Amino acid sequence: MVAYEALQDFIPLYPLYQLLFTDHGLSPAQISMLFVIWSTTAFVLEVPSGAWADTYSRRKLLIFGALISGLGYAAWVTVPSFAGFALGFVLWGVSSALISGTFEAFVYDELAARDRTDTYAGLLGRARSAALVANLAATASAAPLFDLGGYVLAGVVSVLSCLAQAVVAWSFPEAPRATSAGEPGDPEAEPVPTTTRVALAEYWVTLKAGVTEALTSRPVRRAVLLVSLLGGFLAFDEYFPLLARDAGASTTVVPLLIAGTVAAQAVGGALAGPAYKLPAATFAAGLGATAALIAWGALSGTAWGFAPIALGYGVMQLVIVVAEARLQDSITGAARATVTSVSGLFAEVFAVAVYAGFALGSWWFSLSVLVAALTVPVLLSAIAVPFALPPARYSVSAEVSDA
Repeated sequence: MVAYEALQDFIPLYPLYQLLFTDHGLSPAQISMLFVIWSTTAFVLEVPSGAWADTYSRRKLLIFGALISGLGYAAWVTVPSFAGFALGFVLWGVSSALISGTFEAFVYDELAARDRTDTYAGLLGRARSAALVANLAATASAAPLFDLGGYVLAGVVSVLSCLAQAVVAWSFPEAPRATSAGEPGDPEAEPVPTTTRVALAEYWVTLKAGVTEALTSRPVRRAVLLVSLLGGFLAFDEYFPLLARDAGASTTVVPLLIAGTVAAQAVGGALAGPAYKLPAATFAAGLGATAALIAWGALSGTAWGFAPIALGYGVMQLVIVVAEARLQDSITGAARATVTSVSGLFAEVFAVAVYAGFALGSWWFSLSVLVAALTVPVLLSAIAVPFALPPARYSVSAEVSDA
């Protein structure tokens, strides 16, 4: 499972694709429009795909998601135009919707089937960190790949990583799970229906159950909104390469600056397990520090500004992983992927608002000012953390297989 997350982020195109768009004549407004297309696609499909994951094989959806993202990256390097880039983002949005919620629910219910849900926070933190380390490796490899074969070679390696990710998902075990009664892994729970006749009815029942829990259960609703808001703030990093270029960094240096932010996120994710039981006030203070650090780095106007940016991003990653783990602990129904996808849907709403704000604001303000402005809602969200973050449910156990 950790390997799946790692391969998902071993994409050398990640630190280069904004530059790919710019080098093919796209303006900052057009690039922001591509981000809107991406997020809108994921937004439309997020919750429906979550209900699908609760009524269909989650393992197969993880396979499909990996393959579809590979097609998206291939579109970028084979059709380097606004239309080709838009197609790639649509495919990426479909892939994100299929994997988002599905992966978290799959892991949690597999642990529940083995009575090991107390290990979820630590495992999720390690999986997120492995993904970020893979992202770091991809970022570090982006410059030599670009020098050797340009954007095309970086794209080929990205597609191959997606194929490997699909192979890893194919090897996953998948325990029976409940969809209408009992807890995940409960042998007395009704099994997932397999006939075509009842599948559609079960889908709508599951969709309704998941959305209802996300909207009517107070602790779940608050956790969903918090995770969504924090996930939307990750839209920051879509503009980091352009911010680095504005600071005077060359195309080959940009990935190295981005690598610092990724490394800090990996450390933050790895610390999420041990930090799981800290009081909410600690995480609120961390978000406040995040806002100050990112604003400081963005307004510095130099490449050295990426040092405080990286530190702030690492702290935010820790808070996000803990919030995601406590959200899973607060879910009591069987439509786990659907509930998780509701948080993904709202995260896309917040991300689209960020992209639209950058597209509009780019007519009047510099990129550094816009990035700094985004730290204001981060600071305000810190106030909500003590009220929205569910209490810790377990004494975290660190021993669990990462397979």
